[in-house]
Amino acid sequence: MEDSIGSLPSPALPPIFRNKYWILRHGRSIPNERGLIVSSLENGTKPEFGLAPLGVEQARAAGELLRKELQEIGAPLDSVKILYSPFSRTTETARAVAVVLGIPFEAPRCKVVEGLRERYFGPSYELLPHEKYAEIWAIDEESPYFAPEGGESVADVASRLSQVLSSTDVEFDSSAILFVSHGDPLQIFQAVLNGANENPLFLEAVADCEVRDTMVHSALSQHRKFALLTGELRRVV
Repeated sequence: MEDSIGSLPSPALPPIFRNKYWILRHGRSIPNERGLIVSSLENGTKPEFGLAPLGVEQARAAGELLRKELQEIGAPLDSVKILYSPFSRTTETARAVAVVLGIPFEAPRCKVVEGLRERYFGPSYELLPHEKYAEIWAIDEESPYFAPEGGESVADVASRLSQVLSSTDVEFDSSAILFVSHGDPLQIFQAVLNGANENPLFLEAVADCEVRDTMVHSALSQHRKFALLTGELRRVV
């Protein structure tokens, strides 16, 4: 029998966060240019799978755009924190943004967060061509709780990202937070936030991997509609 939060009354207001949040998908990478799926931590942290030259330019442009958006809302640069995936392509993207903003690339202003890593698609897809993504997306559409063999489901990624959001919002206050991550995790993250705006109890349900809720199923199965281009910056909270 499925657990359910859908029958519970929804609070009138979405969850209130202590910080402002932006997300940034890494710039165009060598795996992007080679059309390879690089999703394991072991491969993703290799220097040869970092940014392509265009990706470096995209990262710098994202940094300039973030600076502009911060100025528009009156957020000081010293309030910025950059949290990034440990993969080479995200680390290099985060570093380029930090340089543009004049932020020292060291803790606590900038730090690697393993929970922001790429979604692991499993050994059956690792280092294979991008065309294989179609098979993964077909699994996702059937159910966000189904995972490629040996890999992560959409719900698995949603759970770890909701935990990253919760811990970050406790650690910092009145900060401008930039999450630098990957395509699949960031679109899943946006699906989680969208669900939380519909019902704040959604975050609690997503964080609990044991919950199998119809509302969560519906929200997460639509994650691809939140896709970002490489180097795309988006404010989410």
